Amino acid sequence: ISQYFKYFLLTLSIINSSCGYGKLQQFRAFRFEFKLFLWKYFSIYRSIIFSQGYIILFVGLNGTLPIQESDCLSKLRKLTHLNLAGNDFDNKILRSLGALPVLKSLDLSSNNIWPLSSKDLSGNDFTGSITPYMERYLLSSLYHYLLVDSWTLNTPEFCALKKLEEIDLAGNGFEGMLPPCLNNLTSLSYLDISWNRFSGSLSPSPIASLTSLEYIDLSYNLFEGLFSFSVFANHSKLKVIQFLSDNNKLDIETENHSWDPLFQLKVLVLSNCNLNKLTGNFPKFLLDQHDELEVVDISHSKLNGSFPIWLLENKTGLQQLNLRSNSFTGEFHLPSDHYMNLRLLDLSDNHFDGKLQGNIGKWIPKLEYLILSHNQFEGNLPSSIGDMSNLWALDLSFNNFYGEVPMELVANCTSLGILRLSNNNFHGEIFSKHFNLSLISLELQNNNFTGTLPVVPVKNSGVLSISNNHKTGTIPLWIVNGSTSPLYVVDLSSNSFKGQIPCGLASSVVINLSHNLLSGLLPSCLNLRDVRHLLLQGNKLIGSLPKAILNSSSLVTLDIRDNRFIGSIPDEIDGLSNLKVLSLSGNNFGGVISKQLCWLKRIGIMDLSSNSFSGSIPYCFNNISFGKLAATDFVYTPSPFLVITGSSFPYKSLLNRDFQIEGSFFNLYEQVEIEIVTKYRSDLYKGLNLDLMSTLDLSLNKLIGEIPQELGQLSSLHGLNLSHNQLIGPIPKSFSNLTQLESLDLSHNNLSGEIPSTLIDINSLEIFNVSHNNLSGKLPDFKAQFGTFEKSSYEGNPFLCGPPLEKSCTEIHESPPSQQKSSETSDGKWYQVDLLVFSTSFSVSYIIFFMGVASVLYINSHWQQQCFNLFEDRIYWCYYFALNTLKRLANRMCH
Repeated sequence: ISQYFKYFLLTLSIINSSCGYGKLQQFRAFRFEFKLFLWKYFSIYRSIIFSQGYIILFVGLNGTLPIQESDCLSKLRKLTHLNLAGNDFDNKILRSLGALPVLKSLDLSSNNIWPLSSKDLSGNDFTGSITPYMERYLLSSLYHYLLVDSWTLNTPEFCALKKLEEIDLAGNGFEGMLPPCLNNLTSLSYLDISWNRFSGSLSPSPIASLTSLEYIDLSYNLFEGLFSFSVFANHSKLKVIQFLSDNNKLDIETENHSWDPLFQLKVLVLSNCNLNKLTGNFPKFLLDQHDELEVVDISHSKLNGSFPIWLLENKTGLQQLNLRSNSFTGEFHLPSDHYMNLRLLDLSDNHFDGKLQGNIGKWIPKLEYLILSHNQFEGNLPSSIGDMSNLWALDLSFNNFYGEVPMELVANCTSLGILRLSNNNFHGEIFSKHFNLSLISLELQNNNFTGTLPVVPVKNSGVLSISNNHKTGTIPLWIVNGSTSPLYVVDLSSNSFKGQIPCGLASSVVINLSHNLLSGLLPSCLNLRDVRHLLLQGNKLIGSLPKAILNSSSLVTLDIRDNRFIGSIPDEIDGLSNLKVLSLSGNNFGGVISKQLCWLKRIGIMDLSSNSFSGSIPYCFNNISFGKLAATDFVYTPSPFLVITGSSFPYKSLLNRDFQIEGSFFNLYEQVEIEIVTKYRSDLYKGLNLDLMSTLDLSLNKLIGEIPQELGQLSSLHGLNLSHNQLIGPIPKSFSNLTQLESLDLSHNNLSGEIPSTLIDINSLEIFNVSHNNLSGKLPDFKAQFGTFEKSSYEGNPFLCGPPLEKSCTEIHESPPSQQKSSETSDGKWYQVDLLVFSTSFSVSYIIFFMGVASVLYINSHWQQQCFNLFEDRIYWCYYFALNTLKRLANRMCH
């Protein structure tokens, strides 16, 4: 029967592992029939079963265990590990747990245990050591259900658990200072309080009294002040120190001549700390750490100086070294007298320079991650990198490397999954016949690579980015149809690829073919079912938009600027229901602007400029969000398509903890960049800036009619450009509601009337241009943002007055032809003309002048004779001039 129970418990374990801590329906039918049988034989065979470390997994009991049956748990007095996670037990189950004298591990997570008071916790009458699973999940319940009052650990009951060996309170919401009574927990070997809101100073700290500690994690809290490593002076058992921070108020000091460490660490993580703030020195106590040291992560800590080569000389067990995001300078050298067991080396985002050692691959052959990006390394890439047969990720991006990529790298590093050589000066052909890599990500952008893409598929299932090189030829079919598996990102932009775009754009998320020499029609067979970003800017594509590509609810970006497309916008464009960026500028589109665009309510950027659109501006544009963002609208903010995690190091304890090292994470994503013309310049926007940007550009078209008042409802708009059209009428007063507007260009139209004075309330306005219109009247007050605009913003409007123009509004000047009825312009202003008065006065003046001349000639005979002689001379002169001209013409015709 012992074997029967072993088999049953193992079966429950497997089912629970495969299904998660869930309420498995298949157990509900027989759970009550079997449980009494279970209790009976547990009490008999407990010494056999539990002495071998078996764990009970009750699945799907749903909190219905009767009190008399739950009391049976108290008979399992040799039980050491109990896992009741993923059920619906309530508080009644706790009544049976106090009689388990040797219980070490208890998991009650994901149950229906309601908030416990301090009395409930202390009244369980536990004896023996209580593991962090007990404390973690009971205290977790307290936090999650008592949100009104922030829970703290300042309870005598908690600090009375003197036999407590391990505490894991990570990921809760505990606040306040660490209770001083923690120093009573002298048996504590494991303390993890990371991801909470503990605050205050760590000096003095109860940690100094916890000399049995082997593992401590204080990461991501709100501690401040100075924390000195001398606190650990007597911690001879300490193996793991983790202290990752995002709080600039805490300074960590490791240099203290008054103590020598008694411990030998396995793991030291001090990331994003103000480490040794006064000196910026590398922690010298690591000189005393020897072969047991496996992980050193001192990233993002503002350290300076040269590379600490001594750290590698006597640390034969070191497997991970992460010094990223510091200020180290000089050349990087390795010890040349022994092999190293390093698996991860991350020196990225520093100021290292010079060449890599030629034998780098010989001395660290076991390396799996080599990350040297964002430095000033230069020279050729050593061929010995090909000796790193275990290399999985190589990131050399953003350096000054040059030359060809060694054949040994692409032929021998067959374990390579990520290859990043972007933003260097590499040249030559990388896809040679020796290329033998099966990659998740190949990033070669911004180099000088030449040649064509191979006909044989490259084994790549993630990111393929070779933009801004000198690649030629046509796009092979395997790019768009996928190789062994679909590519998430295809970025071939800024090369010299030619020919037509192949059909079947597969399942890629990002397709960027911009700035090539692609030509022909856009295939009607394109399948954009899974494509989110399609960028084809700057090619030679012709024809109209195929209706087939306008039925993709997943498409977020459609950028086909600067091609040769013709025709009108199809009504089917409303099928792009999730579109956020629509850029059609620089083509030959015509006709009226389709009102179906108004159904694209998530649009943030619409650029229809430099086309031949006619008709009026749709009044329904106010239905489009143009920057009014919901939580789901942040689609350009970096989020990985693939997340690749690195190695984990197990810590042997009752928890069997595994922990990850930050430097071994790789986020694979391609940030979409969109070029936006606003404020008289062209800028690239990406990430969060692109999510937040909103513009409407209809410039350089043939639009007519008045500007719709409804555009004033686009209160989140940052840029509005309606210039170079044939718009008439006034500037809508509703534009004063565009409170986030930064650029407004209405120039080169036929707008009339006054500039609304309420526009002065737009405090964010940086560019304002109404030049070359028929505007008149007084300019808005020369203050706030309008005090920064120059004369050029108003030129070509001769009837405007006021600063910064030289024309004063107090002078009387000629007025423009009025487009208003006389009844609407009788307010007496100098620039409004009464046509009846003007006509009458002109006629009277003409009659008076004529009568005056006639009177002078009639009275004065001398002037009368002179006038008649003048008329007679002019008549004779005209006669003889005409006669002579006719004679000359006749003579020429005779000859």
